[in-house]
Amino acid sequence: MPSARKYSRKREAIYNAICSSHSHPAAGTIYAQLKPEFPDLSLGTVYRNLSLFVNEGTIRCVCVVDGNERFDGDTSDHPHFVCNCCGCVSDLADDRLLMDTAAVESRNGITVSRTDLVFYGVCADCTNRT
Repeated sequence: MPSARKYSRKREAIYNAICSSHSHPAAGTIYAQLKPEFPDLSLGTVYRNLSLFVNEGTIRCVCVVDGNERFDGDTSDHPHFVCNCCGCVSDLADDRLLMDTAAVESRNGITVSRTDLVFYGVCADCTNRT
């Protein structure tokens, strides 16, 4: 976690909660997870810090599911899958899904700073339930 500002145990806990999760949590999930340890934690504090981290580039907002932004502590370019039924968000390990950034830049005369690739559909668990 960057140290350019005053240290905060709550801020560090919020950051660590995101980085240690593979479920791409929403603010409410992080709040519920940390509330027992920090009884005076407010949902507003969680939202403010998430916004700070996104603006710094230390976390990413992957997508919005049911009106809630979902966050990822892994800021490398990698694809995600979002289930339209249960709302789970998962990383996809297949790097071949990412486009060749250099080719996109040269063909279009642009500079790419980051890529987002999100697939939407039905996860295996929801498919098996029907």
